[in-house]
Amino acid sequence: MTAAAGSLRMKQTIRDLDIRGKRVLIRADFNVPLDPKTGAITDDTRIRESLPTIRYCLEQGAAVVLMSHLGRPDGKRVPAYSLKPVADRLAELLRRPVKFLSDCIGPEVEAQATSMKPGEVALLENLRFYAEEERNDPTFAKALSPLGQIYVNDAFGTAHRAHASTAGVARFLPAVAGFLMDKEIRYLEGALANPVRPYVAILGGAKVSDKIGVISRLLEKVDRLLLGGGMSYTFLKSQGHAIGSSRLEAEKVGLAKELLAQAARRKVKVLLPVDHVVTDALKQPDSQVKTVSAGKIPDGWEGVDIGPETIKTFTAALADAKTVVWNGPVGVFEDSRFAAGSRRIAEALANLKGAVTVIGGGDSAACVQQFKLADRMTHISTGGGASLEFLEGKTLPGIAALADKPANASSTPAVASSSR
Repeated sequence: MTAAAGSLRMKQTIRDLDIRGKRVLIRADFNVPLDPKTGAITDDTRIRESLPTIRYCLEQGAAVVLMSHLGRPDGKRVPAYSLKPVADRLAELLRRPVKFLSDCIGPEVEAQATSMKPGEVALLENLRFYAEEERNDPTFAKALSPLGQIYVNDAFGTAHRAHASTAGVARFLPAVAGFLMDKEIRYLEGALANPVRPYVAILGGAKVSDKIGVISRLLEKVDRLLLGGGMSYTFLKSQGHAIGSSRLEAEKVGLAKELLAQAARRKVKVLLPVDHVVTDALKQPDSQVKTVSAGKIPDGWEGVDIGPETIKTFTAALADAKTVVWNGPVGVFEDSRFAAGSRRIAEALANLKGAVTVIGGGDSAACVQQFKLADRMTHISTGGGASLEFLEGKTLPGIAALADKPANASSTPAVASSSR
């Protein structure tokens, strides 16, 4: 069954269960960036996103046990990846104590969890200190299960991984979605299943290979497809354009040509860059930079952003859009010299009236946040890889493991208007 199939549209949420007096085990996504020197949290967005579900549980008279991973400790106890800073920040945001448990399984942790009273909050230590977490080891999943009486997955960013805390533990407890997970499903599914038109998708990023499934799926749905970023040069090469030293996946040129032919058959308008900002040394701050027309990128130069004519063309194609999905920046936006294209697209989306704008997490989310436009988007996904796989139509294990709503429950509504 694909992610767009009926059962995935209708997952039970925490509202569907009586949680009063219960211990609720919540899988959150607290994989936050840390300052390598001080260990301080540099962006607490993911912690803030978890607050509605946590607060609801507390208001309903439940005790809350939270679990998450942080970084890639590869199954070893690495102090730099401890979740203790997250517990401290969460306590500040909740304005109540958050007990930090020094492990995530074992008799001591189980005793501390089972003795919790309604209204109390605890955070387990990093799940990935155990290699069994990423292996979805059933013994590890079973060891987590006594910590709660109800399981809630609110970590969309890891929903595409079949790990012990995202899929395994759901076999041992009643399993439902948190509010963030539910919101992600509704907006992404709405964009796929019942979009208001015109429906425009913007795809960027580095590699065609990362986006093949998404492009094929979106060509069945969208009215227009805008292609930028490093991946666009493989498409341009397939049309015979000179791309200089721009990023190229030579083995995907034939596939790019076929995808463009598929779009033509489906009468989907595909827009590729007509001019480019190029540089002779991307990583050098004093490198040469110039703008050239499509097909005229010199040898030794690489495309790093869409040019001014492409910005005009792309923003014009967005002007009447009612549903927009954006996954992947159209330039190397981290460098201010190559950020104009992505910034102008973000501004165009922010200024759309009555449209639903869904940003597909990862670099796209970082992009709109950098330009301080995040609050003017309808929905910013918290999972780059997960949103990509959802849009491809893949089954996400962390969603599939959750209980379905009854068959007579209302289906996912059309994503009809912005809630901005």
